[in-house]
Amino acid sequence: MNDDLPAARWWYGALLLGIAVFLFGLHLAQVFPASGYAVEPGYGAPVLAFEFAGGQPDLIAIFGPDSDPRQVGRLAAMRTGNEQDYLYMLLYAGFLASGLVALSHESGLRALKTAAALPIVAGLCDAWENWLLFDIQAAFTVGDYSPAMASLPYPVTAKFVLLALTNVAIGLGIARIGRWHELAGTLVIVACVPVLMAIAVPARYGWTLLASTGGGWIVLLGLAMMASWRAAVRKRPLVEPEMPAPARRRAKPDAAPARKLFGRRGT
Repeated sequence: MNDDLPAARWWYGALLLGIAVFLFGLHLAQVFPASGYAVEPGYGAPVLAFEFAGGQPDLIAIFGPDSDPRQVGRLAAMRTGNEQDYLYMLLYAGFLASGLVALSHESGLRALKTAAALPIVAGLCDAWENWLLFDIQAAFTVGDYSPAMASLPYPVTAKFVLLALTNVAIGLGIARIGRWHELAGTLVIVACVPVLMAIAVPARYGWTLLASTGGGWIVLLGLAMMASWRAAVRKRPLVEPEMPAPARRRAKPDAAPARKLFGRRGT
């Protein structure tokens, strides 16, 4: 590894993990139930409705009543998706953390290395959330109410807030790279605003969470591709260091002209 390119190894890691996040995310979309029994359209995917469920009526709207023949299939698909979601947590936490460390090297913004802890903590909140969802789903299967539902809003809210803050850090890092990247960084930051709306009114704005969080991830993955190519092929960093301006040499004052002496030189 070239020591002159300290960000290269982090960009390579972000690239590989980012591709894995993209491919595994497509796989999970096929595993989770594609539709619910009577889920509000504002949620988008049934798995988001499950994360924001607040009572038995919400669970029935997701999985359906006992008389619905598709209830068993929805329950099985949701459990399988949440089981495989643990691998997805590791992938996206590693992708985002690697990208933030790489951006820290490129932009010189040391705070981004500290911000790399945000997606890791978000992944831990996600794991806590899934543990509660397993308990809630098991209780619903036998017709009981799970006390875990009262604790569910805490990890769900923390996860999405931390992921939004991660995108803000990514946007700041991208904006610091150069003038042409300021627009992309600003758009990543502005896209985080709907997260607050989705948390406050998930039944109406829950569908915006995928775009709000995923937008920054796509920009970071594209940046990782560009930076990895420059490091591997051109052996150059993503951000070229600014060359110091050459020091100007002070002009020497003109020497005084020699005076002419008239007459003979004494002996």
